[in-house]
Amino acid sequence: MTNTIKHMLNKQLNALLADEPNLIANLSNASALLNEHFNDINWAGFYLWDDEQNELVLGPFQGKVACVRIENGSGVCGTAFKEERTIVVPDVHLFPGHIACDAASQSEIVVPLMKNGQKLGVLDIDAPIKDRFSQEDREILEEFASVLIQAIL
Repeated sequence: MTNTIKHMLNKQLNALLADEPNLIANLSNASALLNEHFNDINWAGFYLWDDEQNELVLGPFQGKVACVRIENGSGVCGTAFKEERTIVVPDVHLFPGHIACDAASQSEIVVPLMKNGQKLGVLDIDAPIKDRFSQEDREILEEFASVLIQAIL
């Protein structure tokens, strides 16, 4: 993705979020937008932190059915959440403790969602090919997550 596409993606995201306060509606549109703009992916969505259950719970997404609950520190999503850092996994089969929700997934990127030190969940994107996610993808998705969080919370 070029800077022009990145700008267009974030401009579309801002337009979708404008004047809409509903979290589920906004995350649903955000996952659909990512699914439209990223090639060679098979899942794009969110896991949200549930303080009472002390785990991540499936949120809005695009793709096949998914795992509903993920423990803090478990799999790629739980690890990214616990460590508060983006994780790019070129080959999910080499990631210790990977949770295989879709056997077709080969690579993954997970971006933690945080605002003012509060951990809210993660953005998770899977791909059916290895080495799908580049440094540029990471930067685009981190900026996308930042725009999203600033607009909805």
